[in-house]
Amino acid sequence: MRLFRDLLVLLVLAGGPCEALYPSPEEGWQIYSSAQDADGKCICTVVAPAQNMCNRDPRSKQLRQLMEQVQNISQSMEVLDLRTYRDLQYVRNMEALMKVVDGKLKTASENPRSLNPKSFQELKDKVTQLLPLLPVLEQYKADARMIVRLKEEVRNLSLVLMAIQEEMGAYDYEELRQRVLLLETRLQSCMQKLGCGKLTGVSNPITIRASGSRFGSWMTDTMIPSSDNRVWSMDGYYKGRRVLEYHTLSDFVKGQNFVQHLLPHPWAGTGHVVYNGSLYYNKYQSNIIIKYHFRSRSVLVQRSLGGAGYNNTFPYSWGGSSDIDLMADESGLWAVYTTIPNAGNIVISRLEPQTLEVLQSWDTGFPKRSAGEAFMICGTLYVTNSHLAGAKIYFAYYTNSSSYEYTDIPFHNQYSHISMLDYNPRERVLYTWNNGHQVLYNITLFHVINSSGD
Repeated sequence: MRLFRDLLVLLVLAGGPCEALYPSPEEGWQIYSSAQDADGKCICTVVAPAQNMCNRDPRSKQLRQLMEQVQNISQSMEVLDLRTYRDLQYVRNMEALMKVVDGKLKTASENPRSLNPKSFQELKDKVTQLLPLLPVLEQYKADARMIVRLKEEVRNLSLVLMAIQEEMGAYDYEELRQRVLLLETRLQSCMQKLGCGKLTGVSNPITIRASGSRFGSWMTDTMIPSSDNRVWSMDGYYKGRRVLEYHTLSDFVKGQNFVQHLLPHPWAGTGHVVYNGSLYYNKYQSNIIIKYHFRSRSVLVQRSLGGAGYNNTFPYSWGGSSDIDLMADESGLWAVYTTIPNAGNIVISRLEPQTLEVLQSWDTGFPKRSAGEAFMICGTLYVTNSHLAGAKIYFAYYTNSSSYEYTDIPFHNQYSHISMLDYNPRERVLYTWNNGHQVLYNITLFHVINSSGD
């Protein structure tokens, strides 16, 4: 059964200054927006649960604990079964010896004079051979106690399951499903209305799949709005041409139900992006950007990114021909790269999606070779300080004000070598390719509405 999201809107129409609401991680909440009036007083705060909220539902926790207990009981029963079978075979093997000893003891008790020194020694030897039965019998007693304990655990499990069944049985599942769909629609609508915000946190990694080589990229369409659920995977960073297209994320996880696109020109790096049904990528050994349309399987346009370095001239710290990084956010399509006149510092250019013409550019002043990876959110470029373990989001450049700041946002690099990091504005998650693992991160955005109403 699906566990359900909910949506909470807190309204404070008057009162003191706005306080940042950061509920505990155990509650699973994320801040998507808050608003302040011209006097800096809090008007409203919109809080929504993290996408993995269902994992923190009390009933989900109970069920996980029950599953663990059942698994432990199953393992204990298997051990008991194997041990009992083994010990039973041993007892059966000793049965003949026990009958011999029993016969000699009866003879000795009926005719004590028949027990001469030789017979006594034989009887003693036989008894000595029976001594290993003692620890077996001790184990039987211990196993009997374990069986009693397991019976008690099973009884307790039954009571807990009955309580959960009674609690959950009080709900109309169809009604709950309809409520969930309505809440999810309201949540998505609310998130779109909130618009952009400042990145304040990144969740722990969520591993979707382990596939492909150490380097690569994977993505979904970044266009807003879009109902396209396809997933694309591009393994490797050097001279590749094969793009796998999966019908859904579930198909991608299972590695099934996909078609293959063979690009007319090979790619360089991993900085590809899918935007409105087309793949934008850097052509191998050039600074040319290609727009490839998946439905028609054709190149719609290609254009040189003037002065941009390529072929490992100005890559990210991990290399891999990552000179030109294409990305999309709420504002549209972007290219992140550098040029010789910019002395190797990161340049951000906003591109026109149809013609690939550069609309506007910014020089961030941040050296590209010092960056592990980068991504755009709401017109802001966020840069990590490494592609290895221990990385964090270290630098932010705001295109709306042509200003920057150094940040300190923790970023858990679970598999120690990120070769692709992109933001999807439609889903508000980060996509990464990390040492042959395809990983997602939820994000937390904080938005303050100023007095001008922006």
